[in-house]
Amino acid sequence: MAEAKVLRMNEADHEISYANNSVIQNAVILKVMPIIEESVSDMFSKTIPTCMKVADLGCSSGPNTFMTISKVIDTIHGICKTHRLKLPEFEVILNDLPENDFNSVFKSFPGFIERLKKEKGDMVKERCYIGVVAGSFYHRLFPTRSLHFVHSSYALHWLSMVPVGVENNKGNICMAKSSPPNVVKAYAQQFRKDLTNFLSMRSKEIIPQGRMVLTFTARKNPNPSNEDYGLELVAISLLDLVAQGVVKEADVDSFNLPLYAPCREEVADIVEREGSFEIEELRVFEVDVNCLNRDEQLRNKDLGFNINMQMGKKYANTMRAVLEPMICSHFGDAIIDELFIRFAENAANPPKNSMHQSKVNIVVSMEKK
Repeated sequence: MAEAKVLRMNEADHEISYANNSVIQNAVILKVMPIIEESVSDMFSKTIPTCMKVADLGCSSGPNTFMTISKVIDTIHGICKTHRLKLPEFEVILNDLPENDFNSVFKSFPGFIERLKKEKGDMVKERCYIGVVAGSFYHRLFPTRSLHFVHSSYALHWLSMVPVGVENNKGNICMAKSSPPNVVKAYAQQFRKDLTNFLSMRSKEIIPQGRMVLTFTARKNPNPSNEDYGLELVAISLLDLVAQGVVKEADVDSFNLPLYAPCREEVADIVEREGSFEIEELRVFEVDVNCLNRDEQLRNKDLGFNINMQMGKKYANTMRAVLEPMICSHFGDAIIDELFIRFAENAANPPKNSMHQSKVNIVVSMEKK
């Protein structure tokens, strides 16, 4: 799997696009908003730049793309208004891999600027400049000491590559409860290498006292065999297709995703060992996956509505929007519809659906030393 080519979300605006199936990611960003506001406020009070340079790494596309940028601008605008300071200019840089749906991102620029104008007036609209940098955030992306604030949400759990030596991870598609010890070790080592590299790259690009807020999927327990990771249902559904003769077992055994869910202790240790940043806040939090169906449940509570089936379908679309390019690259696209029909059925079927009742996440807020 050439990760840079297939590690992208489903593009365009249709039923299984990422834009229409990123409610969980939206809920995660909303949970982190107070931390973003605090980080930006503290940074601005110490540096008061005339041009505030902000980067969002792993921006993807869709309604979530400008959420954090809006919060940053709103926070600075509020501070300047309260203290009668001159509003800085904003240079906003959105980043993702080259295969990201940047066409949709570009098309959303005018709407974002018009919303700024409506909410904050012409002055803010005329002081905000937006650009895109395509490339891996595991490499240098920006000039030395050019950024004031860096944000990344739901991107850093994606590794730069599938770890070496995980061929015996049979019946799984990433690190799981039943993964052999060598597979768990390989995934943990690759995450350590990648996050260390990410921090090193950003340390060169962020100004002293600049800030960074990172959010990614995680696990609660230091022991990786003590919990589910949310992808077990994909593996189970693939094995269902093996039983039906649709997919070869060897193809499932050779399929591993470049994804790792760290624990709090791992993240703290990596940041401290790399040494470029001071941790301001490190928190583990959960998001209820039932947020996918809360509105439907309220609307249909007296109509005999099968909320489990609806949730299964919505959760299947959410996972498909993220995983489809990687699955099709390995198995071909002929199985994709049947796979996620099986996934939806499994997700609606207790006790299997207990595997995805909540998403565990880590947010870490840091200051550049």
